[in-house]
Amino acid sequence: MDKAEAQAIALGALGWALAAPERAERLLSLTGLTPDQLRERLEDNTVLAAVLEFLAGHEPDLLAAAAALDMAPETIILAQRSLTT
Repeated sequence: MDKAEAQAIALGALGWALAAPERAERLLSLTGLTPDQLRERLEDNTVLAAVLEFLAGHEPDLLAAAAALDMAPETIILAQRSLTT
């Protein structure tokens, strides 16, 4: 998977994660990012990988995000790996 595709997946996953306030709060808490940092660093592969790692670390969210994004959960994991290499 190329970086551009992985970035697009991560941005879609971020939108999904932020759509539910409790999930958004947990994302920020677990990644250590503030809303301002998140907005300022949307093009940073490290931040995008952290979003996907957040999903990978909680299977119910991973499965729900994959369903919402119409992709296999493994695709999200592959995107996360692509952004960290």
